[in-house]
Amino acid sequence: MIMRLLFLVRHGQTNWNIEGRFQGRRDIPLNSRGVLQAEAAAGALRRLRFGSIWSSPLSRALQTAQRIAAPHELDVSIQTDLTEISHGEWEGLQNTVVADRWPELLDEWHASPETVTMPAGESLNDVSVRSVRALRHIRTASSEGNILVVAHDAVLKVLICHLLDAPLSSFWRFRLENGSITVFDVQKDIPCLCVCGDTCHLGCAFDRTIQEGL
Repeated sequence: MIMRLLFLVRHGQTNWNIEGRFQGRRDIPLNSRGVLQAEAAAGALRRLRFGSIWSSPLSRALQTAQRIAAPHELDVSIQTDLTEISHGEWEGLQNTVVADRWPELLDEWHASPETVTMPAGESLNDVSVRSVRALRHIRTASSEGNILVVAHDAVLKVLICHLLDAPLSSFWRFRLENGSITVFDVQKDIPCLCVCGDTCHLGCAFDRTIQEGL
């Protein structure tokens, strides 16, 4: 079974996502809605065959990956280079607080993200170096079968830029919701983007969330 497709999944929702906090490397777990999103992603991917499943070590990604891996009876391999971008001094703070303390830098982050290094944190180039290194390792270690990677918003967007040979200034051109699925055909030398940020499978998760009042 030769590898054909690369699946990139963003972890499910956390309470900090709802609160608009910069999570970065803080190990925030899935909330109840995030669990439903992870289960919905698992359902959407249940009938596919994977040679390997990889995850960031942070619990929100690992919990998502484990739910996806369960029907396939596969272990989840941890890749530390898939850890989310370090937001440094911004971590744990809400967007409104960051806007008050670092207004110019936050504006630059939204306008020209490739030029920003988070205070005591990382730049997108830092993330690109390690996440691309991780992807190369994953592809080398997974010689057969489709590959699934569960990681974070910034990491996945940087990987998409790399796979499309797009500059990091394209960072905000991609929208990846919690629990979304992106698919690349990597069978040939030039990767082909097949699906980007798909959330169709999350309809059932959102319906159940409303019904349960979560």
